[in-house]
Amino acid sequence: MSPLAVIPSSTASPLLHPKSPKSPPPSPPFSELQPDISISISRRRSAAVLVSIIAAPLLLSIHHHPPPAYAFSLGISGPKNWLKEQKKKSSKFLLAPVDASRNLLRSAYLLLKTDEYKEEDLEEVKKLVTSAARDCVAQERNSFVAFQAKTGVEVCTFRLIVKNAASLLDDKDPIKLEAEAKFTDLIRSFTSLTGMTNDIDGQVASNRQTVANALMDAVHSLDNFEQGIKDCLEI
Repeated sequence: MSPLAVIPSSTASPLLHPKSPKSPPPSPPFSELQPDISISISRRRSAAVLVSIIAAPLLLSIHHHPPPAYAFSLGISGPKNWLKEQKKKSSKFLLAPVDASRNLLRSAYLLLKTDEYKEEDLEEVKKLVTSAARDCVAQERNSFVAFQAKTGVEVCTFRLIVKNAASLLDDKDPIKLEAEAKFTDLIRSFTSLTGMTNDIDGQVASNRQTVANALMDAVHSLDNFEQGIKDCLEI
């Protein structure tokens, strides 16, 4: 066999003496290579988080069927608070019919208690009581108002006052329920008073006293009703 040739080290193969490879230039960040992809991912992720934040309370509210007032105030309490303040500012106007009815009943009371009572005074008392009832006693409504009521129009002024004052309250709110109970008591009082003035003989002093007492009961019911409205308005 021929002897192996010896290769000088200066000409040795790179495999025997590898040189340190140069480090490749650093790759640009992923966001620089694919900016559209990273931005797209970031936007999709943000959108998903936003949707979950908005959708969660909405789905929860739908599941539990919240009352209209709550649904209106969900996340936007500003308008509801603004409406409450507007109702407070207009409370004097809203309660004006209550005050007017109270004055009418007091006038009727004075007519019955005067020493100069005359037979025709009873007719005036009946008119005052009818006006004070504000179309809330069905038997005393005139034909036009009765027709409106039959078509579904709310004609009872006191009922309209309750609806207005309690419109922002939940149907099961104790304050609203109390106001409605006081309204029912007021209508019962007016119905009784109206029937009494139609049936009595005004020439008998004891009869007049009975009506006078009923008038003061109606005034008391009006006072309670007014307080119930004020409670709804928080004034």
